[in-house]
Order: sequence, then structure tokens, then C-alpha cells
Amino acid sequence: MKMSFSLDLRYHICRQPIELQVFNSVALELLQLLADPDIEIRDVIETINKDPALSIQILRMANSSAYMGRYKSETIKDSVNRLGAKQITNIAMAASQAALHASSIPIVNDIMQGLWLHSHACAIGCQSLAVSTGHRELGDQAYLAGLLHDIGKLYLLKAVEQISLNRETRFELDRETVLDVFSDMHVEQGFRIMYHWDIPPLYSSIVANHHADSFDPHDTLLAIVRLVNFNSIGYELNTYPRFIQPHDVVPEISALYANDAILEQLESDMRGSCN
Repeated sequence: MKMSFSLDLRYHICRQPIELQVFNSVALELLQLLADPDIEIRDVIETINKDPALSIQILRMANSSAYMGRYKSETIKDSVNRLGAKQITNIAMAASQAALHASSIPIVNDIMQGLWLHSHACAIGCQSLAVSTGHRELGDQAYLAGLLHDIGKLYLLKAVEQISLNRETRFELDRETVLDVFSDMHVEQGFRIMYHWDIPPLYSSIVANHHADSFDPHDTLLAIVRLVNFNSIGYELNTYPRFIQPHDVVPEISALYANDAILEQLESDMRGSCN
């Protein structure tokens, strides 16, 4: 029988373990390392090397057209020395997130792929917007904030996947059901995930407030994420925009002094992230 969103499904989702894998453990360790102002390059390299598969993905991304520059990195040490600990951590998080957006259930896998394209485009867009609006110092933080703002959706997809695989619950998945789940629960569950994994409050606040009715115009990072996330709909980089809030981003544009040229560059960079 076709399932519609219900209190019953919400109940089953809330019963899922919070430890569902939405972060790679090594990428998380790198993120937490960055909280230490005395972080050393060798600590970053040793942490990355704990996960050989992730190391390969980091090297691959570091040598992509978006990051390579004039020289190709042959080792993780080369990449860290060339790009710095913050950017390498962003790449590690992006590489690991890409791998986690996959499911054995076709409908869930399809939605996960769309979610990944959206999250990656938002990461690129947030970094681009930070730089173009005169906030280059926020570039690395903006990238990660854009990448993680919808982490609640990934958790919900993982939870729905587990429920679907459980024969006792007998829920039949369809797109409308998942869209309803996203709309109703992704902010709440996203903040819960960020708190559980002790993600820095800077990013937890983004997850909690990127759909809020209003925002503090002095919170530049939040303004960046809200504007990029909203514009992703117009760029056709948000496949499932059921939950559209705020209804416009005029305050965000004003707070960032984002003119037409800046918005055109944002669109170009976000569309280019899919290539």
C-alpha cells in the first residue's frame, strides 16, 4: 500500500540510531583538529593517511581543475603543503560526503545523488560568494557551511533507507513521501546530528537557521548560505525544493551588497560545479 507521510513514519524515523553514517570518521577528526589553533601539518597528514580510500579521493580532488593550479600533487603531504590544512579538510569532507550519498535502494540512491549535486554546488557557491562580496577570510568556512547545511536530509535518507529495508515496518517509498520528510524534519534532525557529533557551533547555527523566517544581517556567513541555497532553485540545482523559506532573499542581498555582476558570477560558479 502506498505510504503518505504520517506520525507513524515520523515515529519510526525518530527511533533510528543517531549514529547512522552521515560523516566519515577521518573527515570528522580533521574538522575537529581545525579547532586547535596550534594544529600542525603532520597531524593533518597522519589523520588523512588513516583512511587509504579517502586519501585517494582527496588526491583526486586536489588535482582536479578546481584546485590544482600549476602543479600536480603526488602525495597527501604535497597537497596539504600546497593547499593548506583548511582547504584540505574541506576537500576531505567533500570527498567523503560524495561517497556517502549512495544507497542500494534505487529511489533513495537517485534522491541522494540529487542531494549531493545540490550540496556540492552550494559549497562552491558559498565560497565564491564570500570572495566576491569582500569576505575572502570566510571562504573556507563558507564552503563547509554550504556543504553541510542540508546534512539533516542525508540523515533522513539514511533513516528512511533503514526503515524501508526492515520488513516489519513495511513502508513503501515514493518521492512525495521523501519530500514531505525533508520539509517537516530536515532542519530539526540536522541540528540534532551536528550537536551529537560535536560539530563547531558555527556550522550548527547554519543548519538550524538557513530556513528561518528572519536572520541577523550582521551574520555574514548565514546570509551567504541563505542566498546561495535560495538561488540554487533558480539554477535548477535543488531538485527537491519543497520547503522554500525564506520567500525571498532581498535582505540577504542587501546585507552582502551583492550586485548583478556578483549574482551572475555565483550562477556561473554553481552551474560549473556540476561539470
